[in-house]
Amino acid sequence: MSIETISVYFSEKSVYPKMLNQNQTPLIDALKACKTRPHAPFYTPGHKRGAGISPLLTDLLGKDVFLADLTELAELDNLFKPENAILAAQELAAEAFGAEKTWFLVNGSTCGIEAAILATCRMGEKIILPRNVHSSVISGLILSGAIPIFIQPEYDEDLDIAHSITPEAVKAALAKHPDAKAVLTVYPTYYGVCGDLQAFVNLTHQYNIPLLVDEAHGAHFHFHPELPTSALVAGADLTVQSIHKTLGAMTQASMLHIQGNRIDIDRVNKALQLVQSTSPSFILLASLDAARQQMAINGEKLMFETLQLAEIARSQINQIPGLSTPLAKREKSPGFIDLDKTRLTINVSKLGLTGFAAEEILNQMGVTPEFSSLQHLIFIISLGNTKEDINALIHGVKSLTQIPQLTSQYNICKYRNDDKIDYISCLSPREAFFAESEILPLEKTQERICAEIICPYPPGIPVLMPGEIITQSALEYLQQIQTMGGFITGCADTSLRTLKVVKV
Repeated sequence: MSIETISVYFSEKSVYPKMLNQNQTPLIDALKACKTRPHAPFYTPGHKRGAGISPLLTDLLGKDVFLADLTELAELDNLFKPENAILAAQELAAEAFGAEKTWFLVNGSTCGIEAAILATCRMGEKIILPRNVHSSVISGLILSGAIPIFIQPEYDEDLDIAHSITPEAVKAALAKHPDAKAVLTVYPTYYGVCGDLQAFVNLTHQYNIPLLVDEAHGAHFHFHPELPTSALVAGADLTVQSIHKTLGAMTQASMLHIQGNRIDIDRVNKALQLVQSTSPSFILLASLDAARQQMAINGEKLMFETLQLAEIARSQINQIPGLSTPLAKREKSPGFIDLDKTRLTINVSKLGLTGFAAEEILNQMGVTPEFSSLQHLIFIISLGNTKEDINALIHGVKSLTQIPQLTSQYNICKYRNDDKIDYISCLSPREAFFAESEILPLEKTQERICAEIICPYPPGIPVLMPGEIITQSALEYLQQIQTMGGFITGCADTSLRTLKVVKV
């Protein structure tokens, strides 16, 4: 972006502070100008605009992409102190997504969640949050030293799915811990379930503390009235969105938005400098600029088409014997007030299959779900999907019912109600993470304090985390997931024969 173009952008902004031209793409324009400017490069990266890249990689990706893989040149701005193209792009994004201020993230939503906790909670201060948080939240607790006050989410025993926390649970936690510095919630869950965010906003603001939202899977909500209310519209103080998960940005490209005066902007800036790279990818940043422009101009149309595809898939799958999309029919409850209709959850348990086995079969048929669980397959339907994709999905899941020998080969094992497991924290996540530890055989770890994050992935929700007592029920569940074909991550020994515990 030229100096002249940036001057025009900011002069327009000053005259029309809420009428920015969403057709503009300041970062893409700046990157395009740098990419085509003839010069001898004596700066990072070392491949020098692609000249030093291995032919193996150029055969895979082509050569043009490396011309745009540039560092923080004067024309391209600085991510941590933006004054030109990045600032302009972030201002446009703030308006498009309904925020007062937006930061671009190149280390994924993980760094945004970590920064949100660092910006609101100091060492030893409390934060109220659901137990079914992503592992990035646990990382934020370790980095900040904050003390988690966990709330059990509403649990659907029939479907073996944890939904959102409830307003009643948040109210009780705030009454018991009025000194908490923030409340964090997941909205939507990995299954697309949305809790009562408006109620959470009202409750947290009564205590004059911020509501932080992990909205990683809800970046598209703002762009169509048939989708759940976005976190910012509901009144949340801070939300982190993975633009790459449901919109058109590249993997690892996310945004952090804030509004109101309950969060110190300077602390957010400083926190992001701790957890983001000092060498940001301008290709990722440009993809955020492009995704914003695409949604600002055509978002409602694109979401309408996406919702149509999702409805076609849902209606046809529900007509296949043995298959169902149960969340679409579920009655509302305190922990389930809305559902993202672009998220498709298919129950396969009546076929005698686990979700893990069904996923393996579908992969062989050329259909790849987002993830699987003991009973379900989960599919993300987005603006990038086509009618051909939906036809392949319907054909693939229909084929699951036509393989009779499999129905007796797999047995479904029911998981336990989350409410029946006691998550007892003896140490803060930070204390346990940095404590002296030892590695023990799995069978000798019961009742010991866990020293690592252990979670099935996806969706990356820890079953055990540093500081918690290791219970027999948690060990049995992890073993069950592994036996059924799931993957355990976070722990040093992914075979699950040993675990790291705090040394006594």
